[in-house]
Amino acid sequence: MDLSASLLDIRFANPLLNASGVWCRYNEELDGLRDSAAGSFITKSCTLATRAGNPEPRYYATPLGSINSMGLPNEGYTYYLDYARAYDYAKKPLFMSVAGLSLEDNLAMLAAIRDAGLPAVVELNLSCPNVPGKPQIAYDFAAMDRMLEATSREYGRPFGVKMPPYFDIAHFDEAAAILNKYPLVAFITCINSIGNALVIDIEQESVVIKPKDGFGGIGGDYVLPTALANVNAFFRRCPQKQVIGCGGVKTGEHVFMHLLAGASLVQVGTALQEEGPGIFARLNGELAALLERKGYTSIEAVLGKLKTL
Repeated sequence: MDLSASLLDIRFANPLLNASGVWCRYNEELDGLRDSAAGSFITKSCTLATRAGNPEPRYYATPLGSINSMGLPNEGYTYYLDYARAYDYAKKPLFMSVAGLSLEDNLAMLAAIRDAGLPAVVELNLSCPNVPGKPQIAYDFAAMDRMLEATSREYGRPFGVKMPPYFDIAHFDEAAAILNKYPLVAFITCINSIGNALVIDIEQESVVIKPKDGFGGIGGDYVLPTALANVNAFFRRCPQKQVIGCGGVKTGEHVFMHLLAGASLVQVGTALQEEGPGIFARLNGELAALLERKGYTSIEAVLGKLKTL
């Protein structure tokens, strides 16, 4: 069975990697992903300076997934750039996630990554708020347009964007129109967690995380249908770009769904947090068995082949 995948003309042994934010804050965690059965891996979304993040508890697992309000805890971009400089790219491809708190911060980090001349692939996180009182960048279409114009001009290399979920067809259309303006936006990662959910513990009659009075982003089973819709919406609307699927993946069947919807690669978040990097070997095995049962010999044969009624 051929599980190999391709993105930006880079070959991957299989389509799986972690979602940025999970198992990737420290070098030891990144090494665990490097040594796992994942086809590639991505660093923690980084900011210009180190951030401790929001107060604990800020992550809580539920029977159907998770809720979190992490607050971008990370070691600062130089920590991940140093890892990328020392990394042996013969092992597997490496992505770097950038999530500056301002346009200027993003441009400074991207310039440093560009000037390092590394083969690491950049994923620019547009699904984090960067101005108090303003929506996250990808929900502010004018700000997203400015961010992509400046990034394309200053970075000058192909890169990808991490998107929040959209829920309206008109918003799919408008976001895609902006993304299609910029040829250097080579891939679109869909989705980040669904924001501002609330999980309640009925025994304690309380919220389960501390930040934002308990409001946080949900992942896991809750978000799979929304993730698939966003993957397919951008696969259809951005034919010159590739899509990375993210959201609700914990079985080989879920990986297969993302591939059918149009994902070239598939990220794993909540399930990785709960199971650890050993999940990638299990997912690859389940995916291969499913493909064999259905008579496919490669993932390329199913990519984007979702049927409509």
